Amino acid sequence: MTTVDRGACPYPFSEAKGLDLDPEYGRLRDNGELARVRMPYGGEAWMATSYEDVKTVLGDPRFSRAATLGVDVPRTTPLMQTESNLLTMDPPDHSRLRKLVAKAFTMRRIEMLRPRAQEVVDGLLDAIEAQGPPADLVEGLSLPLPITMICELLGVPFEDRDRFRAWSDALLSLTAHSVEEIQAGRDGLRAYLASLVAQRREEPSDDLLGVLVHARDEEDRLTEQELVQFGVTLLVAGHETTANQTGNFLYTLLSRPELKRDLQQNPDRLDAAIEELLRMTPLGNTAGLPRIATEDIVLSGTLVKAGEAVVTQTAAANRDGGVFDNADEIDFHRENNPHIAFGHGVHHCLGAQLARLELQVAVGSVLRRLPAVRFAVPVDEVPFKTGRLVRGLQALPVTW
Repeated sequence: MTTVDRGACPYPFSEAKGLDLDPEYGRLRDNGELARVRMPYGGEAWMATSYEDVKTVLGDPRFSRAATLGVDVPRTTPLMQTESNLLTMDPPDHSRLRKLVAKAFTMRRIEMLRPRAQEVVDGLLDAIEAQGPPADLVEGLSLPLPITMICELLGVPFEDRDRFRAWSDALLSLTAHSVEEIQAGRDGLRAYLASLVAQRREEPSDDLLGVLVHARDEEDRLTEQELVQFGVTLLVAGHETTANQTGNFLYTLLSRPELKRDLQQNPDRLDAAIEELLRMTPLGNTAGLPRIATEDIVLSGTLVKAGEAVVTQTAAANRDGGVFDNADEIDFHRENNPHIAFGHGVHHCLGAQLARLELQVAVGSVLRRLPAVRFAVPVDEVPFKTGRLVRGLQALPVTW
């Protein structure tokens, strides 16, 4: 067991480019190392990269998210997390809040939304085809689909999308916005959701926001601050992740014509292909949210002391050769795919089934409706966003 101090490596190792994963992650994982890294803010942390270590950190209650609240912990984001939300809670508080909306995100309930998702996608592709090539699949498809779905589920006016998109974009910034702009995004979203809560009190509804207001006012099952922050979390997470991954998946398919052809020739493999793309496509630009060890714990032979921070690199874990055969290869015919793209443990993504549905419908429909779809510009001219927590395209110009 390693207990000696080691020099911490400055982190991030390099600026993320496109959908590439820095090879240092793979080297650390394959060498069985727990990395010591110096984060941009808050000092040093341990970083887990192997599948086993990442699952342990995400699933073991001895690694606490709540212990990071209001503390200058090692992190990649400029602002400290000062207000409790679903992502910063440990059980039982996390379980209490999650239970309030869990029924809306069950596999059965989400599958009932498939016709509506297909209707939305069909309408968006109708407009794209009517306009004719070239078209931007980011503004034309990958953004409006999840925004429409989460707006309808949560009860947020779709016509406000430009406002909350701007706040969300700032909130998820690493270096793309100033600290003042990031704080303004956080404040703007909070004030916006508070105004929607006030509307629900005047006009009760059966959408998720209405359910949460009822749970607050009639059942006292959450605080006012928890109510507003829950709404912010659902709105941001409900569109940002899927919007970016839809564009990322389509980019991968267009970059690799053999994968596109394989999926078009084997449409029954769509669900498996989406799972494989989830495994192989890094969403975050850096390691994930920090957790604090509440007692001494050994990971990969290294002692993590109580009070020390640990971050996880899920994308590296999803390419662990000890778990996945030909781990660095995209294989739509993979039989066993226990990826952890949606996390693990109590913080496993609440909206995982909704994200899957949206990705299946969007990708499958594009390949079916636009079989000859291809880049409208050279692949190295397709623009990616930079300086943000999540990876995604600024635009996806295509022709057909």
